[in-house]
Amino acid sequence: MENTWIYRGDEPIKIKKYLQSLGMGHRLFNDIKHGDGQFLVDHRPVRPTTKILPNQPLTIKVQAEAADPEVVSSDQELKLAFEDANWLVVNKPAGLASIPGPTTGNDTILNRVKGYLERQHSDDLRPHLITRLDQGTSGLLLVAKNHVAQSMISPQVQGHCLGKQYLALVQGRIELDGGTIDQPITRVTGQARRVVSADGQPAQTEYQVLRRGEDWTLVRAVLKTGRTHQIRVHFASLGHPLLGDQLYGGSQNLIERQALHASRLSFTDPFTQKNVSLTADLPADMEKIIA
Repeated sequence: MENTWIYRGDEPIKIKKYLQSLGMGHRLFNDIKHGDGQFLVDHRPVRPTTKILPNQPLTIKVQAEAADPEVVSSDQELKLAFEDANWLVVNKPAGLASIPGPTTGNDTILNRVKGYLERQHSDDLRPHLITRLDQGTSGLLLVAKNHVAQSMISPQVQGHCLGKQYLALVQGRIELDGGTIDQPITRVTGQARRVVSADGQPAQTEYQVLRRGEDWTLVRAVLKTGRTHQIRVHFASLGHPLLGDQLYGGSQNLIERQALHASRLSFTDPFTQKNVSLTADLPADMEKIIA
């Protein structure tokens, strides 16, 4: 596979510095440098110490990754919200796990993506999930179709620069119109549950109330950190667990899974330097409650 950028700077710049400015990690650069690919300037192979001039094209050629034999392909439906040469954005249904585990079998988002790429006759058959969702959560998640894309998006992931918004139906009526829940979260030893605890990891969730029902509140939540079960734990700590969230005490009278939906996802594409912003409508089981 290969990717090309046109350098738009005003002064000559070394290949490594330029690629790092785009997001490329040290490991991938060294892999290419030591024989797992090529650097080309004006379509001619060059040494990694070469400087690029303004308006010159830089191309990297990298060998495709072999498929992971531990990941079985699935031919089940994959609902896509976006696709190009490097990315897939999947609209995940509730009940489907993101990655294989002891209880998931061989039908997860990762299995379905691998099967999809095989049917597309892709050279790269080792997809990388950049974001994940709990099995009971629906909505948008980002997949890198190759390891170059995974490396290039890493600075945005580590810097919490991906834009992620969620819609949640919580139990009871929240009287405030919005705010920030700033409470550290830690895991409960030997359990899947997390709890708010002074000795936990910092966690911040911003929320805005969108609608109120007789015994529920629809909120938009934005994560400032990415702790496991963060939205679920934070609202449970306020006495407003998500509807259907049995793990955190939510009522299952109206819905049988946690009423949480990843409704918006945005990121800067490091290959085009353009913003990609996507939305996904509420699924039917949540829409029915507020209708």
